[in-house]
Amino acid sequence: MEYITRKSMLYKTKVEYGDYTINHVQGCSHGCKYPCYAMMLSKRFGRCSSYEDWCKPKLVKNTLQILDKELPKLKDKIQSIQLCFMTDPFMYNYPEISQMSIDIIDKCNENGIVCTALTKGLLPKELKHTLPSNEYGITLISLDEKYRKENEPGSAPYLERIASLKYLHENGFKTWVSIEPYPTPNIIQQNFNDILESIKFVDKIIFGRLNYNKLVTQYKNYQQFYNDLTKQVMEFCQKNNIACHIKNGTYKP
Repeated sequence: MEYITRKSMLYKTKVEYGDYTINHVQGCSHGCKYPCYAMMLSKRFGRCSSYEDWCKPKLVKNTLQILDKELPKLKDKIQSIQLCFMTDPFMYNYPEISQMSIDIIDKCNENGIVCTALTKGLLPKELKHTLPSNEYGITLISLDEKYRKENEPGSAPYLERIASLKYLHENGFKTWVSIEPYPTPNIIQQNFNDILESIKFVDKIIFGRLNYNKLVTQYKNYQQFYNDLTKQVMEFCQKNNIACHIKNGTYKP
């Protein structure tokens, strides 16, 4: 495990469903090939030099010390803190990163701040000891392991992700799933309803299209495809009393 230091950690995110966020890791071993927006942005600003460099995560070793300084100053402004928008807090097979994420959540909770976390790894069972108002989620865009190995090669197997989420749900936590970036049928043929049914127990679903990939626009009537799936998600959520958020730009009349 490589380590780096930083001077600040918390910042207000511009993501449409976020408040404050923390990215206590540089890079991500999951190596998503959609392509990954976080990797593209990091390359643009010189935080990583290549895909290979991006896949070698570096943990910010002074994260907790920085939070001790920033939380007292910002906690009155913060509604929630999300882990993470530019990396993954529970990176698969990286226990050092997972433990740091748990420590961050504990520290935020001690300051009266709730956290939400999203991962393509596995949500640790230890999270059941955190503040009950925290919310935990996974990204799930397929159930096809061949697709995962090709496009999310370092991530956790899909069914294991779902199981880790369901465990926390059964322990009283609000759980959610991000079905984004969802691929078009020329990338993979799959039954969208099977994905929805596999996460029927969750409290919220976020749905979004795949961007930055020319294969999407090569698919005939791709916008109608996303419009149809948007309606399917909304109907499924309404039927099962699940909160729903459709990402900007996914549905276009």
